Order: sequence, then C-alpha cells, then structure tokens
Amino acid sequence: MSQDKKFDVMVVGELNVDLILNKLNKPPQFGKEQLADEMTLTLGSSTAIYAANSNSLGVDVAFCGKVGTDQFGSLVMNALADKGVNTDYVITDDQLKTGATVIFRYENDRMMVTHPGAMNHMTVPEVPDELFEKSRHIHTSAVFLQPGIKKDLVPLFRKAKAFGLTTSMDTQWDPEEEWDLDFERLLPLLDFFLPNDQELLQLTGASDVDGALEQLSGYDTCIVVKCGERGAVMQKDGTKHAIPAYDVSGNFVDAVGAGDSFNAGFIHGFVQGKPLKECLAAGNLAAAVSTTAAGGTDGIQNYRQVTELGNTLQLRGEKQE
Repeated sequence: MSQDKKFDVMVVGELNVDLILNKLNKPPQFGKEQLADEMTLTLGSSTAIYAANSNSLGVDVAFCGKVGTDQFGSLVMNALADKGVNTDYVITDDQLKTGATVIFRYENDRMMVTHPGAMNHMTVPEVPDELFEKSRHIHTSAVFLQPGIKKDLVPLFRKAKAFGLTTSMDTQWDPEEEWDLDFERLLPLLDFFLPNDQELLQLTGASDVDGALEQLSGYDTCIVVKCGERGAVMQKDGTKHAIPAYDVSGNFVDAVGAGDSFNAGFIHGFVQGKPLKECLAAGNLAAAVSTTAAGGTDGIQNYRQVTELGNTLQLRGEKQE
C-alpha cells in the first residue's frame, strides 16, 4: 500500500445479520411448521462479507455503512472489528433497526427473506471525502437493496475516480426484478464488474453468458462472471478467460457469501498487483474455501489457511493423481 493511503479498500454498502437455517426436513411451505437441523446467526450482507474476508486475506479495509442501535447492530460491528475491518466510518442511527436476512436451506437450494432496515437509509452524501482520500480502491455490492446508494452510483464512482481510486461493483439480485441499472453511464466508471451469471443475464436480457459479454464488449471494464459450480469467466479488452470451479463436495457446508468471497479473493489479488488471470484464480479459490463453513465469513480465516486448503482441492474435471 502506498504510504499516503491508509486503506487498500474502502467499502460502501449494506450491513445486516444472517440467520441461516440449514438442513430443513422439507422445502419451505406456508402454513406449516418445519424443522431445521442446524442454525447459525452470523454477520451477513454482501459488502460486509466481502469486507471481512478481504481483511482476513490481508487487505486493509474500511467500511462505510449504517446500523441501528440494537443487538443486531452490535453483532455486526463486533464481527467486523473481530475481522480487523475499520468501522470508524459506520454510522449508528438510534431511529433505525439493523437489517436481517433469514436463509432457509433445503438440499442444494435456498430461499432468503430480508428486512432491509437501516440499509434503506444509507446515502452517498454520507460517505466522507476523508475516506476517499485515505483509500486506493472502492467496492460496493447489493445495490438493489440500497435505494439511497443505487440512485447515486454514478456520482459515487465519479468521485472515486476524481480521488484516483480504482473501482469495483457486484450488483447482487434485484428482489423487485426490475434490473434498472444505467449501464451506459456506470460501466465506464468501473474497473471491475463482478455479477454472477444469472444477474448478468437479467441485466442484459441475453440468453447466455457469451451473448451478455458480447453486448458489453465495447466497454473497457474488466467483467468477471461467477457461474457457481461451472466456475467463472472473465472478459477484458475483448478477450475471455474461463476457469472451472473447485470440487468441494467432500467439504461443502453452504454457499452463503461464496460470491462475496470470490470478490474478496479477486480484489485481494488486484491490490497486490497480480495479473488478472491470477486474480481470477484467487477469487475462485476464496469462493471454494468459503463454502466449507456455515455463513459467509467463518470459512476464510487467513491467507495461509486459504492457500493450504486450496492445495488439497482439485478443480472440477482434473484427474486424481
């Protein structure tokens, strides 16, 4: 990190807890009581998971968001602090409740219900200039859950560019399924765009990932598409590079936060100055390791642990030696 910058990455985004109900005895149904064999209450929200795992990998991260003065808010703040994330720029509002997501997992599928709470009320003007001045890179995510951030994404990233920061964004799913994002103004301001395959198809209206990437081939942005068990594909300057996912079938617990962990691994590689193909591989590994524990942040402990576990995993399609 350059000596005049305190933080490798500033993160602007939503903060909430995740209540994960794992191993339901049958698919969720209204009007019936069901049982879950496992329960985890943990740090949630896309950008918070990204921030926590980035710091665990060795990236100096500061978070700017908003929580309420409640138990969930305390859990979020403590969890970020425990991971080493700087929380000096998190706003606490005693008039708001901290958001929460309840995740129901049955076999290989899941359903999520989110109460946005304070994340509805965070706005771009509340992000201080001081944080831009102290940071090298900015990341945000889950923009459809944050109306106050979403409406000013272009000014946010323009400001970041004016301060000399590199930029990245992951949209996450739009619960309203409107997918109203101003690509033409936004993508030129992004160094990295990190959706998953289903989000990219919804945003572009394309029928497959190749078609979607072709639509966006005129932008300088490095577009990185997460494709779950099929790995990931990256497009930069008209050139595509694909990588298969790791086989974690023997270690898999859940995929909560896997995409955010991918982002953490990728941007960790970028701020370390690694070539983009190595960044893609780093993101791929971080996503795999994150699925070996419940929730989005317990799987990734530190860079060495991720690397050592990665040495025991194989990419899908690789032959056993």
